[in-house]
Amino acid sequence: MAASLLAIGIDPQRCILFQQSQVSEHTELSWILSCLTSMPRLRHLPQWKMKSKQKNEGSVGLYTYPVLQAADILLYKATHVPVGEDQVQHLELAQDLARIFNNHYGEVFPEPRALLSSTRKVKSLRDPSSKMSKSDPQKLATVSLTDSPDDVALKIRRAVTDFTSEVTYDPEARPGVSNLVSIHAAVSGLSVEEVVRQAEGVDTGRYKQVVADAVVERLEPIRTEIQRLRDDRAHLEDVLQRGAQKARELASPVLKEVRQRVGFH
Repeated sequence: MAASLLAIGIDPQRCILFQQSQVSEHTELSWILSCLTSMPRLRHLPQWKMKSKQKNEGSVGLYTYPVLQAADILLYKATHVPVGEDQVQHLELAQDLARIFNNHYGEVFPEPRALLSSTRKVKSLRDPSSKMSKSDPQKLATVSLTDSPDDVALKIRRAVTDFTSEVTYDPEARPGVSNLVSIHAAVSGLSVEEVVRQAEGVDTGRYKQVVADAVVERLEPIRTEIQRLRDDRAHLEDVLQRGAQKARELASPVLKEVRQRVGFH
């Protein structure tokens, strides 16, 4: 994961990259925030509803995970958080918890706002009604940053579309083709309208190859860089170690302030 984040352009000179498990303040703040959270509030969050249904019974860790996410955000007094559309409700929980804490104990946390990109959600290539996910059991559903060009081409070639051959963007009526258009727009930097205009007169079979080529062009330099970084484990560990130290320096005074406010002396 560290190699992937560095490969896509995260610069440790300009930001702090670290393993959350190395900064214990996250879990301590999470516990304090969980005391301000109701069970019905967590029960209605999308991840819990979806994953607990799949397993018939979810774990306590899964149930309270959104509170830990809120702690991850609030611990650094973040004002803006880049998220996908599926995480907006979790960010709203963080906003609620900031508000509840401030009302109880005085102004400490800003209410973080969502930063959404133009591509808010990438859908599964096998089931365009659900999001693309690393944990999807269907191997052809998800494109990974480390996929070879042949793997990418195969997955997009097998993507679910429909029986209409022209390329249009209509997520309700044509979710499969619209997902390919969204992906094409995301990797090329073009707008959805430009992508559709360029695909005029191209049938969906040929268009899949166009999308595959665009995805490969965007991902291949990243894949190569991930492999180079993974071969230099000492560098990755050094980046994460220095990041954890910086994160602790930021997190410690915030948690100290929180502990004083709630009366943990």
